Amino acid sequence: MVGTRIHTKPYLSSKSSQKPIGNNNLQRSNTVFFSPKPFSINHESKAYSAQKLEGRNKASVFLPKAATIGSSGEYSEPLIGDAKTTQKRRRTIAGVDQEELLDPVQLADQDSLFCEFNGVHIHHKICHHHDQSEVDTSEKEIKKVGLPMVLLHGFGASVFSWEKVMKPLAGLTGSKVLAFDRPAFGLTSRVREFMGLNVNPYSMAFSVLATISFIDMLGSDKAILMGHSAGSLVAVNTYLEAPEKVAALILIAPAIIAPIISKKVKKDADTESDPVPAENPFIRVWRAFLEFCKRVASVVVGMFKQMGDMIGSVYNRALTAVLRSALAVMLIRMIIDKFGLSAVRNAWCDPNQVADDVLQGYTKPLRVKDWEIALLEYCVAMVTDSTSKHPLSERLAEISCPVLIVTGDKDRLVPAWNAERLSKAIPGSKFEIIKDCGHLPHEERVEEFLSIVERFLQSVFVVQSTAEV
Repeated sequence: MVGTRIHTKPYLSSKSSQKPIGNNNLQRSNTVFFSPKPFSINHESKAYSAQKLEGRNKASVFLPKAATIGSSGEYSEPLIGDAKTTQKRRRTIAGVDQEELLDPVQLADQDSLFCEFNGVHIHHKICHHHDQSEVDTSEKEIKKVGLPMVLLHGFGASVFSWEKVMKPLAGLTGSKVLAFDRPAFGLTSRVREFMGLNVNPYSMAFSVLATISFIDMLGSDKAILMGHSAGSLVAVNTYLEAPEKVAALILIAPAIIAPIISKKVKKDADTESDPVPAENPFIRVWRAFLEFCKRVASVVVGMFKQMGDMIGSVYNRALTAVLRSALAVMLIRMIIDKFGLSAVRNAWCDPNQVADDVLQGYTKPLRVKDWEIALLEYCVAMVTDSTSKHPLSERLAEISCPVLIVTGDKDRLVPAWNAERLSKAIPGSKFEIIKDCGHLPHEERVEEFLSIVERFLQSVFVVQSTAEV
């Protein structure tokens, strides 16, 4: 059994019997994971890895090795072409210097915290409700929810994306608000070799277990999960894995494909009361023939499905090999360099409103060593990982906790109609749309977004608790 090593006295989860997460056959009962306890970073000692950096040969560019999932494959080492020419041609990516990449700890903020979970150093921040003195409560007494909140960022984002709302959310909940960087993003360590780990750090299963562990660390039986874009996938999967841990879900521009809801057509009472005519014998024979054809077709479809699974497995392996090649590394660098900044701008309703500090916050992780390798491993995990036997869209009806879905009407990445359709697929969910807003309501329309969240929390927790009394 592989345990989790942390830098402080560990807390062992008391749960002894839990169900597996889908096809991963991962059981929390077989994983000794501890609630991570944060340790602060001494910024005077950030130079601990300077000796490592001095030993690097800047005249040559090599690709680091990375263990494959279930195999011993490696990334190809030398890039094509002369190393000196390559270095001159690829000095920066999206305006970020690539000549001396650093360890995540060296890029940490004053309020950054790190903990080790299943071999990964996770960067996170915690905001306490008594730290939000800057938030205006309008002198009116607002009853607090009293539940902590965990924030889950989207693809390409990090803890930075929650910077404007963490303190206000702590004021609304009256409790702690925690945000963490998922592996491959932000300042969480980029793990290159994880053959010895029981969970792929770039998989959905890891993010779910890390979220549950952080809920335990906050010292509460339940927590409110707020997920943005791809972070909504983590939030929903966490609920499906441990519904007893989730008090409510707040999904912002959720990158979840909504199912197509078909409306059942009811027969009129007059039609139902009409007498049924006698069935023609020919129709009875024809119906039996169709039933026979249907059974034969089901057998044929089953055979083709097995063949399709085999072809899909070969395709996944081939795609994985391509994603771990030198060509893929060069391609991901080129994509981020050419489209990284424009992608951030286009996520806003008005790209001209994106300030330089926002761009710097989103591109800061490009200064972390092995950022491109980790991003490719994340893509590999999306291809090979399957966290559920059934598509997520088929399990949305299982959600019974309060759900709020918020989106912008000018979202270019995840259209508002998908979010609205998703709200209809989740029983009892509430849907709010913010006008003249893009893919980032919590960054573009902070005040309006917080107002929507406050109304939701008050209606779900405060009003219900008052009614019960």
